[in-house]
Amino acid sequence: MDHPQPRFSETEIAQLVRRIDRPVVLVGMMGVGKSSVGKRLGAMLHWPFVDADDEIEASARMTIPEIFATFGEEYFRDGERRVISRLLSDDKRKRTVIATGGGAFCNEATRELILERALAVWLDSDVDTLVERTARKDNRPLLRDGNPREILSRLRDERTPHYSLAPVHVVSASGPHTQTVNRVLQGIAQWL
Repeated sequence: MDHPQPRFSETEIAQLVRRIDRPVVLVGMMGVGKSSVGKRLGAMLHWPFVDADDEIEASARMTIPEIFATFGEEYFRDGERRVISRLLSDDKRKRTVIATGGGAFCNEATRELILERALAVWLDSDVDTLVERTARKDNRPLLRDGNPREILSRLRDERTPHYSLAPVHVVSASGPHTQTVNRVLQGIAQWL
């Protein structure tokens, strides 16, 4: 049973914010809730939220499925690395919450950038939850050709060793995202 986590007061959050000296970057599988949790986390910290996928689409002037279809995954991952590098190099974004794409942290160069310049938080979830959440949208290029459950299970197995290199690990269960945000705050507080 998932026990409710103690909530952070505004004072506790303010104290935590003063101790964080770098962007918080959310990593993990597609459908784990990086964007939803990231928006809520940013609001609680009073920091801006940036979705790296949105930045990639704006830079490319194409959707991610269009980039995959036109240029392939390798091209996409290179562009993703450049965008994340730009986000992490911008001093104005030092206090920012950034959500990455599911494969970003699996790219060695991107992972090294994140680990060097940010605090990586791995949001983790079981395959059933990922299947349920990814079924809500049809914008997942890696899920288009095959059984989503099998693909997600395989990707999760392949990517877990990479995600496990993040210093903070938080389970994003099927409950409300606010519970996950609270777990992220606890994980960051313990890491600091």
